[in-house]
Order: sequence, then structure tokens, then C-alpha cells
Amino acid sequence: MKNIYAELISIGDEILYGQTLDTNSHFICGELDKIGIRVSRKVTVSDSRDSIMNAFREAEKNADIILITGGLGPTKDDLTKPLLAEYFDSGMKLHEDILEDLKERYAKRGRELNDLNKGQAELPEKCKPVENKFGTAPGMWFEKDNKIFISMPGVPREMQQMMQDSILPKFKEIFDTPVLIHKMIHTVGVPESILAEKLEDWENGLSKEIKLAYLPGLKQVKLRLTASGKDEKHLNALIDQEVDKLYKLVGKYIYGTDEGNLAQKIGDLLLKQNKTIACAESCTGGYLAHLITSNAGSSEYYRGGINPYHNDLKINVLGVRKETIEKYGAVSEQTVIEMAERVRELFNADIGVSTSGVAGPGGGTKDKPVGTVWVALADGTKTQTKLYHFQFDRHGNIEITTNSLLNLVRQTLSSN
Repeated sequence: MKNIYAELISIGDEILYGQTLDTNSHFICGELDKIGIRVSRKVTVSDSRDSIMNAFREAEKNADIILITGGLGPTKDDLTKPLLAEYFDSGMKLHEDILEDLKERYAKRGRELNDLNKGQAELPEKCKPVENKFGTAPGMWFEKDNKIFISMPGVPREMQQMMQDSILPKFKEIFDTPVLIHKMIHTVGVPESILAEKLEDWENGLSKEIKLAYLPGLKQVKLRLTASGKDEKHLNALIDQEVDKLYKLVGKYIYGTDEGNLAQKIGDLLLKQNKTIACAESCTGGYLAHLITSNAGSSEYYRGGINPYHNDLKINVLGVRKETIEKYGAVSEQTVIEMAERVRELFNADIGVSTSGVAGPGGGTKDKPVGTVWVALADGTKTQTKLYHFQFDRHGNIEITTNSLLNLVRQTLSSN
């Protein structure tokens, strides 16, 4: 048993130009991980001979498996097939069975094959064809010096079918790979550096079979534990032991493991405590409500919300006092207090939350620069507020405001 490494090559100017998102690599990496094959590198190259050939040479040096997507169409700008033939010093061969299949497909559509389409049935002699059930370009499987090259179409549906039906099952037969197990622990409300400081001794004591990675986000940090070895049961037990230790060390910051999100965790707490929530969002513009309602079953605890972006709506719809806004401004502690308390009453909820701030890029002042945000939570017994000074772009400020308020809700419910 040894580690098997793969390299992915995505071919296409449209990916480099940012016109097409490379979802293929995301899918392939996830599927390879499930069977214990490690991806060592992903590269994207242009539709040019030199770029593609250099990518082939570099990949062959570094990986056991080279998976290539893109460049298999019938037009002159699709270079993958002829360059693979050149790379493997292979002549071309017409596959009559593939040609007949193409003719049948086109006949069903009421069309005839032209010369370009017929060329799809011509493949390098040194490759094994990989069936494409959804498209006209077959995949190609090459082997050389214990290295495997596989070329697949860039169309995600066609590539995924090839991977699932033909390529992954073959890999399972060929390779005896270690078991790879991942466990994700979600934390919120603690910076990565402080979290790492708290976990330094624990991290230094981890088994050699387990690796730790910090994956920071806005207000949240994911801890990924990866175990590698022969015995799946043993590895799962090791990871479970380490997760138990994490809860003892930093449990107040942990809101879940593996799948799920912070809004979902809050939903679980609300359901458990038979409570409901309502939102009054100014600077977040409904993003908080979106996250809450993205989870199935949220109608059980989400009463509703209002986005009083304009001050007139804060006053006339939500019920914030006009003199409060005139005296303290829309971005103020006094205003978010009234917003949270009024939305709680208006929607007959157990908890009311509110946001008001300067998301940017404009609108800031000397006293309240871009990134100044107030949030509030009212539960009928007290109203809590928080002031933040964020330094992100508009979307970042909205996202971190939402995560910060969700964490405030989590902390409040967890203390009950």
C-alpha cells in the first residue's frame, strides 16, 4: 500500500479568462479523495501547443495519474487529442464502433455527421477509448512507464459520467490506496491565531496518523482533521478521541462538525427550546434571513423579517422613533435596540435581531467610517448590542456582520 498522487490539467482559455468556472476540478478532487487518491496539484493552461505540452511533461514527473479536461471538441482550437498523439508518439485509428454510435445519435436528432464530427471517432492508436454516454467526444486512457494519462471532455456532465462509470471503478481495481478520513470541526467567534495558540500543545501531541489544517473564513475557522492509514475503524476512533479533546479545550467556540452551517445550528437550538426569531435588517439587506431560511424546516422557528433600508421604513413600518434617528443616526446603538425590540413585537417572536451599519464602499463619515456596524438582540428580558468596525469590501462586511449576529444568537441560546 502506498500513496497515489494525481495531477489535474484543465485546458481552455475560457477558464483562464474567468469566463467559465472550473467546477470539474472540484468534482474530481472530491471523488479521488473518497478512494484515497491524493491530488498533488491542479493547473490550468491555455489553448496553445507549448502550454499543453509543458503541462504534460511536468505532470508526468510529479504524479502517478494525470487527469486532463477540455480541448476535445471537433474544431481546430481543440488541441488535446492531436497533442496527446504527439506526446505518446502515436498514429491515429478510426474506431468503427464509435463512428456507428455517432451516426445513430445524429440520426435520432434528424441530422447527419459532417467530416468534423466523424473525426471524433478517430483516436490515437496507443489509447484505450473511454465511453462518453452523453457527448460525441470519447475519453482517452494512456499508460506509459507506470503513469496513467486520461483525457476527458470539459463539459461537466460528460466528464462526471466517465469518472463514475469507467474511471473510478478502474482505479479501485488497480490501486491499493490508504484509507483517508476527514473530520471538519466548525468554530466561530475566535480568530485563527488565538485558536492556534490555545491548541498548540494539543496539536503537538497529535498522532502521526492525523494531520490538522486551519481553514479560516469571516468570523469562522474550520479545523480539518485528516487521518490516513490501513484500518478505517482505528482511524475513526483516533479522530473521535481528538474531537472530544477539542470540545474540552475550545468547546465554547465549536458549533458543529462536518456538514451543516451556523444558521442551521441556531435553527436546531431554536427548535429544541421551542423559540422563534424575527429579523430587522438594514445594512445586511436580508442576507441574515436568507441564511436562516436556506435550511429546511426553518418555517418552524423563523417568524419573518423586514429590510427597512430607508429611514422612513424604520420609522413608519417598523416603529423606530423619529427622534431616535434624528438624535443618534440610523447607525447607532439606540436605533438597533429599537429595531430589535420592535421587530420582535411586530412578528410576535421570542427573539428579535437587528443590523444597521455602513457596508460601503461609500456612505462613511469620520465618526462612522465604512465598516461601522451595530447589531442588537432582544429576547423580552434584555436587549444586547454589539459594535463592530470591519475592514472588508461591501460583501465581506455584510457577510461578517451576519456571522457575528448569528454567533450572538448562538451564544444567547446556548447559555439558556
